[in-house]
Amino acid sequence: MANKRDLKKDINYVLGDIIEAVYVWELANAEKPTKESNAIIDEAIATFDDLIAKVNDRSAEDKKAHFKSINNELESRGRELIEKINKLG
Repeated sequence: MANKRDLKKDINYVLGDIIEAVYVWELANAEKPTKESNAIIDEAIATFDDLIAKVNDRSAEDKKAHFKSINNELESRGRELIEKINKLG
């Protein structure tokens, strides 16, 4: 992990792309939000808030390990959200 700023950018880009993918799906399918697509967007926003709060937590002893665990959590939660987008019908 390079630094705190890069991790924040990664969180922003990944979750922003996921939200954008939901909007693209909405435009391609019925042109209006569904409960499922809104739930994915809400979950992405909640994930963003949670991960940024963890990045800004100054009480971590080992910064490198702390940031690595946040990065791993971003990957796993991002994959879960992408799977939910793929299941939208």
